[in-house]
Amino acid sequence: MSRSLLHLALLALALFTMLNTGCTPAPVEETTYLTPPGADFMSQQAPPRVSRPSFVDPRGPRMDPNEIPGRYPFYWTRAIYSGWGRRGWGQSWATDYPKGDQQFLVVLKRLVRLNAYDWDNAIRLDDPTLRRFPIVYAVEVGGMDMTNPEVEGLRNYLDAGGFLIVDDFWGQREWDVFEYNIRRVYPDHPIVDITLDHPIYSAYYDIEEVKQVPAIGRAMYPAECYGCVPYVKGIYDEAGRLVVIINFNTDLGDAWEWAEDPRYPLEYSTYAYEMGANMIVYAMSH
Repeated sequence: MSRSLLHLALLALALFTMLNTGCTPAPVEETTYLTPPGADFMSQQAPPRVSRPSFVDPRGPRMDPNEIPGRYPFYWTRAIYSGWGRRGWGQSWATDYPKGDQQFLVVLKRLVRLNAYDWDNAIRLDDPTLRRFPIVYAVEVGGMDMTNPEVEGLRNYLDAGGFLIVDDFWGQREWDVFEYNIRRVYPDHPIVDITLDHPIYSAYYDIEEVKQVPAIGRAMYPAECYGCVPYVKGIYDEAGRLVVIINFNTDLGDAWEWAEDPRYPLEYSTYAYEMGANMIVYAMSH
């Protein structure tokens, strides 16, 4: 797919008006185990040409708090975990939320033809319904301090076929905090580099470089964290399946959140959406 089509999708965000319909979806039957849908509901052909959205919000109704998820094969799901951050105790998980998640879905559905729930969706790691969602996204894990039930919940989720995307943490101190927590989940599984020859970099777009994506307040500077090199790392399970992908010294979520802002460089938002699409396609097809 040409980069110009992705650029059109990003520019379309500036015209996108979010309206909450307030409708209540019909109840669905409960699903006991997570079953990754695979690639059958995603287009494996060239993505369609992106057109500007209308001013009428095309999304479906927001999830009712009492609804049991299951109407859609895919929910973009934010992980809620215990910890500290700039917003105070227990709030680091909510950075860039919900705007970043909502805008990521707006563009993702146009590029990947993903049959996804249209709204943001957040869930605690110790919630037994976590395994209904094939992918969870955790940010600012440099402030993570998981409880024992959260550790167990995340381990059970990954063992059941789930996939964890980690993003937006910087420097050695935050790495040490995250590594301590993820080692509690998988103490015997090494954290390895995901080099550019890995198929995740060509799952949908061809990515030739790991970029350091800055927050909007740092977008005019050459780096968010001087001396910090961006890395993509991962953890495999015993069967050789990639179950955790770690975006370190970079902030994909901020690029998703501010892609429509003319102050935010298109170079970074383009990379963030391409990498996001690749991670989704790879996770849902492996």
